[in-house]
Amino acid sequence: MSNAQPNVVTKSAYLTLHYRLATLDGTDIVTTFNGNPATLMLGQGQLAPFLEDCLLGLPEGTHKTFELAPAQGFGERNPELIRSVSRATLDENSDPEAEYKIGDLIDFAAPGGGRFAGVLREISEESALFDFNHPLAGQPLRFEVNLISVL
Repeated sequence: MSNAQPNVVTKSAYLTLHYRLATLDGTDIVTTFNGNPATLMLGQGQLAPFLEDCLLGLPEGTHKTFELAPAQGFGERNPELIRSVSRATLDENSDPEAEYKIGDLIDFAAPGGGRFAGVLREISEESALFDFNHPLAGQPLRFEVNLISVL
């Protein structure tokens, strides 16, 4: 007879799991429950750090749902991340031929290199107003996980 304890999730665990991240009204943001489970290694950036934190210490075989407040998820909305950009800057750093619509997520070249993206809120001849908050900022989330195996 073996009294072996199930493996538990550590910061460098290799996992096979089903997971779902959804809004509280049940809209799936990402889910593996409809197909093959995900196999991933913690600490490699495959899951957001706040999702990895939920998994730490869970034993293999756990099926659990977490309710995450906005601050535990993609953060609260930051009013300072709503910025006006001149039309010249917009055209210089994105596709000048693009037809922009309110609600579009537009990708920019950042001044120091790299990219960032914002949701277009208003646009005029002279300027555009963007919200650079993560689209899920300020929203509580539901994270469901079914840990199939932990190595």
